Amino acid sequence: MIQANAYRSGLNSLVIFRHLLGDPVVEKLNTLLSTETTDIPLFIHQYGEFIHSLYLHTDNFSRYLLDSILDDENPYVIRKGAGLPIPESMEECLKMELAFLGRLSMVSSGDLRGLCAYKGFLPSYQTEKLDFAEQYMNRLARIREKGYGIFARYHVFTVDGEGNLVPVKYPDPQRLSELTGYEKERAKLIANTEALLAGKPANNALLYGDAGTGKSSTVKAIANDFKDKGLRLIEVKKNQLYKIPDLVDRLSANPCRFILFIDDLSFSSNDNDFSALKAILEGSVGGRSQNLVVYATSNRRHLVKEAISDREGDDIHFFDTMQELMSLSARFGLSITFERPEKELYLSIVNALAAQYDLSMPKEELEQKAEAHAIRAGGRSPRTAKQFIELLKSGVGV
Repeated sequence: MIQANAYRSGLNSLVIFRHLLGDPVVEKLNTLLSTETTDIPLFIHQYGEFIHSLYLHTDNFSRYLLDSILDDENPYVIRKGAGLPIPESMEECLKMELAFLGRLSMVSSGDLRGLCAYKGFLPSYQTEKLDFAEQYMNRLARIREKGYGIFARYHVFTVDGEGNLVPVKYPDPQRLSELTGYEKERAKLIANTEALLAGKPANNALLYGDAGTGKSSTVKAIANDFKDKGLRLIEVKKNQLYKIPDLVDRLSANPCRFILFIDDLSFSSNDNDFSALKAILEGSVGGRSQNLVVYATSNRRHLVKEAISDREGDDIHFFDTMQELMSLSARFGLSITFERPEKELYLSIVNALAAQYDLSMPKEELEQKAEAHAIRAGGRSPRTAKQFIELLKSGVGV
């Protein structure tokens, strides 16, 4: 029979992996181990709570515990990811806790049922012998690609009203292989992203041009294609720009690489967010973070909307003010233009998408319908082409 008190004491004394005490499955197990076995109804209830929480994820407790450890954000992995020296005391603590958690992972449903005199049915779960120390060292060796904490589980994030990261559980699945046309334009951004991942100098990038030409899709597809190489995407709204410097500081020591994505960017001449973006692009007094770039999309080459009335007023240094506003786009090291496609490119995109969607229609008929749809939709664009193909695939007449 297992010693429940020993396992409970081991859990409560965790230091490096202390976050596990807040894990829903481990928390329920800890509660079960603390339950008086003579109180059979309460023991059965707590056993059911533990199994229920485990079954929400898997029926293999050993695998669940190992995965929780591998993704855990803790003092050891934070120092390791930042390239800081690890104190000997922390190394010893890690070794002991991994050994304990390995033993805990082998506590079977039979072991737990044996604590109580109840002889009725209680559901079981699986365990298996896993080398927690070896697996953890292997993960540390790939920390640049795998990340830790929420960055190990997700690769796309948004920012909430408090400036905290919120993982996107079901991001847009767009892949580069699904995009047709604009290969030269995308190649520049891909090369810049590869430089970022390789630790080489990378530029902030502005993707500007006509609506529906695939600017946002390109950024999202790059994030999806390079997520296994340690790339993470954080989408930021324009009115959240003032929160970004603190976020950048928090990410600067993280081993992953980050794209701050600002979609559909533009400013009015008196926009307070202008200064925030300028500060992000130029970096603080400590310099720009080397593991992060800003990718922004806009339908405007000049990001600041200038009205005739802006040319009037009593600003003594008016010319300098307008020059600063109009030169914001020049602060991006890389600018890429996405222009509305001509007929030939538009039809090639249509035909490529038709092949992707497994559509069977004579080429001449397909192109005639595609051109007619573009006229009704207000012009040719990759977005128009995709909408047209999806309408055909759904059986809606066009």
